[in-house]
Amino acid sequence: MDQKLTQEIQNWLAMPADKRTIADLQHGALLVLRLSNNQILYNNLVRNPQQRAADIEYQLKKYAQFRLANLTHEQVVTMQAQVNTIAKRDHLDTPTNTPAEKRAATLEFKKGKRADHDSLPKEIQALYVENLSLLQKMRNLHTKLTLLSTEQHTCPDSERYPFLKELIALDKTYHANWKQYDTFGRDGE
Repeated sequence: MDQKLTQEIQNWLAMPADKRTIADLQHGALLVLRLSNNQILYNNLVRNPQQRAADIEYQLKKYAQFRLANLTHEQVVTMQAQVNTIAKRDHLDTPTNTPAEKRAATLEFKKGKRADHDSLPKEIQALYVENLSLLQKMRNLHTKLTLLSTEQHTCPDSERYPFLKELIALDKTYHANWKQYDTFGRDGE
């Protein structure tokens, strides 16, 4: 699917209706022609574009919805693969149901604490503490995604996408924090 055309449709639809010029409407009609390959529809739309502005918008919204659904599905598939890698690497699928398991997970987390932790600046120490809560949020999101599993029932990509996006963002922050924490004072800071 042509992503450039999808972006062009989105840009056209994002333009305020009262700001669209005749040239913009003609461009919208041309987009409809490119999408539908219906010359008769195109001729009707460009004959009087101001009068047919609502029809042009309707046609473009119809095609945009279809194209964005495919785009979102492709993104979700890619993001799900990325989340699966994150889950294995960070052991997000390891359950910590009982208080004893949670304590053990916290103790395991503390193994990453530097020997000079107490002498580090407060903002660097805070990164270490923040990572514990980030890891817990990532586990919670992973659990939600597991419950929304597409293997057991149909779940629209639009429901999975925000969780996938948030988990990937949290993972980036989590690893950036570790990098900053681990390298502080050792790389000339």
